[in-house]
Amino acid sequence: MPARTAHDWSPDGPDLVVHAENTEYLPSLPDGSFTMVYVDPPFNTGRKQSRQQTKMVRAQAGDGDRIGFKGASYSTVRGTLSSYDDAFEDYWLFLEPRLREAWRLLAEDGTLYLHLDYREVHYAKVMLDAIFGRECFLNEIIWAYDYGARAKNRWPAKHDNILVYVKDPSRYHYDAAAVDREPYMAPGLVTPEKAALGKLPTDVWWHTIVSPTGKEKTGYPTQKPEGVLRRIVAASSRPGDWVLDFFAGSGTTGAVAAALGRRYVCVDANPEAIDVMRRRLAHAEHRAYGSAGIVAAPTTSERPVSSTLRG
Repeated sequence: MPARTAHDWSPDGPDLVVHAENTEYLPSLPDGSFTMVYVDPPFNTGRKQSRQQTKMVRAQAGDGDRIGFKGASYSTVRGTLSSYDDAFEDYWLFLEPRLREAWRLLAEDGTLYLHLDYREVHYAKVMLDAIFGRECFLNEIIWAYDYGARAKNRWPAKHDNILVYVKDPSRYHYDAAAVDREPYMAPGLVTPEKAALGKLPTDVWWHTIVSPTGKEKTGYPTQKPEGVLRRIVAASSRPGDWVLDFFAGSGTTGAVAAALGRRYVCVDANPEAIDVMRRRLAHAEHRAYGSAGIVAAPTTSERPVSSTLRG
């Protein structure tokens, strides 16, 4: 980590979207500034991740490549292809210093959510035990979904893992009453009142991915659904608290934080992520950060390309 610089952030300042390498920017933030940190790093899958935006345009009868409602013809128009290489020769040299910064930046009542998958989550658990202490482990959340291709030679992998660690196990903030409730799977086994109220989620969350045709879709390759982040932000922060996401990607954390009355800092080094967040989080102050500190936001042609694309 580079040496810490004068703080460019203030708890009384605006919500921020920062175009920067997180290893350069995080040391500029003061200790204990955030009630919640969400980290959604590259999963180290070893392959290229990509998503291409498409839209349907009404065509003359018989001219399009798709047929829609009542036999109407549509043409598929393909937009920009977003992609990045999700592969690191030494994933843990990449991740460990960033997780140590997350620990430093958490308030004493703060909570870290580290979002990974089956490839690296077990190694990450051991690393976080060392950084936070085993007594600070709170949960492993399984986010299960049912979308995409299905393997024929093994059980199809259809879940992500979210490790939850707290800064101080005697002081962390958690508000079960703020969490959305789910329908009972067997409502006949509980009272009508309980069935109407629904149940608190367990550590297994069934939630769809971002729909390819839904309103949430930004076209970003690794965009996470607002429903998953809403549950996290609501449970582990209060209105007015600051939330940090330093692999911010499409800005889902910021969008949810703003909707719930929280403050946020979203950091990403990838120009595609910054472009998406300029549109999605237009109310925030947008900054660029270099070795000299905060500088004027660069134009698209000046922005460097980075592989740290998530969120």
